[in-house]
Amino acid sequence: MNAAKRQEIFRRLRDDNPHPTTELEYNTPFELLISVLLSAQATDVGVNKATRRLYPVANTPAAMLALGEEGLAEYIKTIGLYKTKARNVIATCRLLLEKHGGEVPQTREALEALPGVGRKTANVVLNTAFGQPTIAVDTHIFRVSNRTRIAPGKDVREVEDKLERFVPAEFKLDAHHWLILLGRYVCKARKPECHRCAIADLCEYPAKPL
Repeated sequence: MNAAKRQEIFRRLRDDNPHPTTELEYNTPFELLISVLLSAQATDVGVNKATRRLYPVANTPAAMLALGEEGLAEYIKTIGLYKTKARNVIATCRLLLEKHGGEVPQTREALEALPGVGRKTANVVLNTAFGQPTIAVDTHIFRVSNRTRIAPGKDVREVEDKLERFVPAEFKLDAHHWLILLGRYVCKARKPECHRCAIADLCEYPAKPL
């Protein structure tokens, strides 16, 4: 995969979807942070169903902390690992109030210090809430990066580092969203739909249909 191919790949993805964003529903950085925390090993659709009930009741650290673990669990019990997530969310709300004045921090280090927040979650929040050109690598992006050969790597951190190096600067802010949507709806795990892929002729997947 050379630089010219990558440039063309992202140009086409941009032409198809000039203003991509997350499919998680949110109105504030705090809501986005909580939704991303809840989305681990869950679908965005499932998270949105739960937060449509939760956020009208509690959409600030103080209001969510007031619910307590058991109260929060009632709203998110349809989501996988909800008990662990409820514990992490409540602990995160407490830290946001104690250390950050109830605001979501805008640095990776501060975000990763919050319970349940790893590098991927921090990258999503930094990118989507605060407009920083970070690239969060989930299972979809890992698969697409390796399958197309845009940024092959043996683990998510290697793929992230390569995407940081290889994605042209003009596309970096939105690259995460384009790749995740491509992986979710076209470049699917079991059967990629190459016949309707905008970048099929540029992709270097050896097993793609001719």
